[in-house]
Amino acid sequence: MFTVDTSTVAEEVRRAIVEISRNIEPTCLAALERARDEEKVPAARFALTKMCENARFAAQTGYPVCQDTGMCVVFVEIGKDVLLTGALLQDAIDGAVREGYADLRKSVLDPVTRVNTGTNAPAVVHTDFVPGDEVKVSVMLKGFGSENMSALYMLNPAQGLDTAKDLIVETVARAASNPCPPVIVGVGLGGTFELCAKMSKQALFRKIGSANPDPQLDAIERELMERINSLGVGAQGFGGKTTALGIFIRKYPTHISSLPVAVNILCHCSRAKVAVIGKEGVRYE
Repeated sequence: MFTVDTSTVAEEVRRAIVEISRNIEPTCLAALERARDEEKVPAARFALTKMCENARFAAQTGYPVCQDTGMCVVFVEIGKDVLLTGALLQDAIDGAVREGYADLRKSVLDPVTRVNTGTNAPAVVHTDFVPGDEVKVSVMLKGFGSENMSALYMLNPAQGLDTAKDLIVETVARAASNPCPPVIVGVGLGGTFELCAKMSKQALFRKIGSANPDPQLDAIERELMERINSLGVGAQGFGGKTTALGIFIRKYPTHISSLPVAVNILCHCSRAKVAVIGKEGVRYE
């Protein structure tokens, strides 16, 4: 049995907030730079150039990469041979959010009164129990210009996979320039209403350029990338060849009478970090 105090988890969340609010995930930045270099439409190339310059400036100066510093979403995978001690996990993570956002914009408020919490807490925390003796902490700062463009569809089986594909593409097309494209698209297929949405956000932690380990899903991702990048939305809606930097799909068995499809859109800057706490210390993925 490996013991982990929730304060250790909280410290990784705090550290991630400070780092990723100012630094785009490296494979995302590399994809933006490739898109810039390959773009032929002048307005779109200009937009991509400014995105890359902004990312470099933020990393060098410590300014946030975007004025919307987002809402903190944390996935915690707890090995079955791990004993968590200390404060409640939610309380510990919320404390980390308060510290990590001390110098950042606070955007979290009560949905009824619209009164800001003033701390950007609480975080959205998802926990899962998995095999092993490690704790995996995945942190994302999710801006809502893109979050608001996301969608969930409860299809009937007769509509089938082709309809699901069409809706994924239509969701990106309908979003147009609102989520600051080029976007990254997370998709959940199957499960239930809530699990499908959760999977679509988990999918966004995949590295851009990585292949889906499921050959069928990998083929679907490739097909959808081609279709989405043929939409002509392009960088910031200025047209061109790159509307999406990546599309990542996760699936789960579902009921015979349904086909849930969730599409979670992420803007051009992926602010995500994964830390794994183990007996040998902390490693980053």
